[in-house]
This record gives sequence, structure tokens and C-alpha cells, in this order.
Amino acid sequence: MLTLDMVREAQEALRGIARRTPLDPAPRLGENIYIKAENLQLTGAFKLRGAYNKIRSLIPEEAARGVVACSAGNHAQGIALSATRLGIKSVICMPAGAPISKVEATRNYGAEVVLVPGVYDDAAAEAERMVREEGYTFAHPFNDPLVIAGQGTIGLEILEQLPEVEQIVVPIGGGGLISGIAFAVKSLRPDCRIVGVQAAGAASMYLSRHAGGPTELRSVSTIADGIAVKKPGDLTFALCQQYVDEIVTVSEDEIASAILALMEVQKTVAEGAGATSVAAVMFGKVDTSSRKTVCLVSGGNVDVTTLSRIITKGLSKAGRIAEITTKVVDKPGSLLQLLKVVADSGANILSIDHSREDQHSDVGACMVSMVLETRDAAHVEKIRQQLTAMGYHLDD
Repeated sequence: MLTLDMVREAQEALRGIARRTPLDPAPRLGENIYIKAENLQLTGAFKLRGAYNKIRSLIPEEAARGVVACSAGNHAQGIALSATRLGIKSVICMPAGAPISKVEATRNYGAEVVLVPGVYDDAAAEAERMVREEGYTFAHPFNDPLVIAGQGTIGLEILEQLPEVEQIVVPIGGGGLISGIAFAVKSLRPDCRIVGVQAAGAASMYLSRHAGGPTELRSVSTIADGIAVKKPGDLTFALCQQYVDEIVTVSEDEIASAILALMEVQKTVAEGAGATSVAAVMFGKVDTSSRKTVCLVSGGNVDVTTLSRIITKGLSKAGRIAEITTKVVDKPGSLLQLLKVVADSGANILSIDHSREDQHSDVGACMVSMVLETRDAAHVEKIRQQLTAMGYHLDD
């Protein structure tokens, strides 16, 4: 169903529609690391490629009925923009918890948005109902050869931009992105290693691979909303089994740390899903010691309020923010003595809470909780050791 000619035809069709995104070295992330920045794609994510390739291929009867799609946000924007450019009506079913920025962007691209309680799979069920009962043409976000071919154009670009690439690390949700890239790259460079990355809280492809067939999770929970998919497609699963060398998972803290690193080191904003490839490399889930490795940052559509929470989580994981709680004697000078230890350590106090009536404190003692700005995890440990040595009992 999928051929290299389909991917090449998609690449030609996307000229003037999708951007040829940068591929740059990231030496501060690792000697052999490069970033393919699909977060700089038009609509802010790679999904435009597959969406446009699908919509442009509709026969007149399908286009006349209008298109319905389900998405956590990025496929939604790709379908909305593509359909609007081609004069086709589009309806997008989105999980009610999708980031506000993605919902509003989808509307602004010209689509009618239907918010569905639950996660991606609930939105998919509503889209399927609209196909059955209202006659819309369904544009699947990943389990479609035309969509997969469109995403595969990224693989062709990577080979053109870095012919000596030896390994490509790709986020996985439903599997359309990695299926297209793996198929295109392995067809031309069988020796290039393809590694998929999933959030540990939504590892449907990872578990399906070990189970030997598409497996549905009971629930998914991750800050990487763009890849929060309960069950991969049968087509994408088969392609992953054939062309993907390995699939690994990353934790929420690791994803948050990767988002922070991309902002500080690469000066680029990635959403949770987009940063999983970098997280896998940063935390040793993928061996890059002897291979030129491209990390695909698949999208950058993250809500500002969500980004703020993610940054805080990333700072905490990196030891750049620490919370310390201890008891002090309730008498003049006790708090000052504690604060002097912290100040002499070089930490900066961001906030402090001093409570006499805390249920955990003894009579004649106070509970003090501090949020500190610190250099790294070693700095935090040094502060804790200093306080412990001076007789302070710290909460874990």
C-alpha cells in the first residue's frame, strides 16, 4: 500500500506548501547530535505534511462531502489549513483537554471544532460517528498510507540535509510519523538506525511491539498530549515492526527537562511530544556515542500556561529549583540563622513559608518551607548536608 514513489510524489506536492525545516548540530546536547526542527513547520508541527497529502488526494465526491478528522491539535491544524486552501469544509473532533492554543489555531485555520470529553480515542469515536451518520470523509491522523507518505517526506529531507546520518530518533503516538520516516529512510539507507520514543504514560506502540500486535491501553496520562494515543493503527504497527529498530520510553520529568534544554541550548520551543526524542538522548535511552544522530523535534504547539508548569518541572528535575522543609525553634533569631546558612551556600530564596500552627510542628517550634533557586542537583545536596550537619531535620 505504501511505496517510495508515493513519498516522492508527496514531497513534490508539498513544495510551496510545507517548509523545508532546518537540520542543525546541537553540540551542547552531545557531540553527534543534530536537531531536525519540525516545530518550525507551518502550523507549528510536522502534521501539515501528511494532512495536505491526504486532502489533495481526495476524489471530487469525497471532497464535496467535507472532511472530518480527530486530533489532539497538530493534525487538526494541518487538516484545517489544507482543507481551507483547497476549498473543502473541515470539521475537527478534539479532546476537550487539548491545549487552548491548539483549539484556537484550528478554528483560525478555518475548521469547525467539536470538543469531545476524554482523550484522542474518544475524539476518534465521535469522528467515526459523524462519518457513519452525517456522511463526512474521514481523514485519519496516522493509519492512512497517504498520511504516512506525507510524513515520510521528512525522512527524504534528512537524507538530503545530512547524507551521513546513522541514526534517527522519532517521537511515536499512533505511529504515522515514524512509519513514514522509517519506510523512506530504510528504503534508501537500510543501515540507518531508526529509534522510536514514547511517553511512559502513553506507551501503546511500545507495549504493542512486545505483545506482537496492536494493543489498547486502558488510559493514557502525559504532558506530551500530541502522542497520547491509546492504540496504534494496524498499518503503522506493521510498518514499525518491519522498519523500526527499537522503541524506548521516557518519563514526564525527562520530557520536561528536554523542553527546558531545547529552550536554553537550542533557543527553540518544543511541545511535550516534540521533545521526547531529545529526552531519550539526554537520559541515555539511546546510544549516540558512535553514531551521527538526528533527533526529530516534531512540534512546538504548547500552551503558554502549560509551558510555565513544564519549565518549573524541568528546573526541579535538573536541580535548579529545590524545596526544603525543616523545623526551627520558635524564638528570635532562629529563622535568621537558618537563612544565613542558605545565603552562605549561594542559593537564592524564591519563596518562604513560616508557620507556627502547622500540625506537624512541636510546641515551641515552627515549620519553615523554602523554595530555592540552585545551580544543580549537587548544589541542592550540599545545602541539605550543611543543614543536617547543623542539626536541622529535613523532610524528604
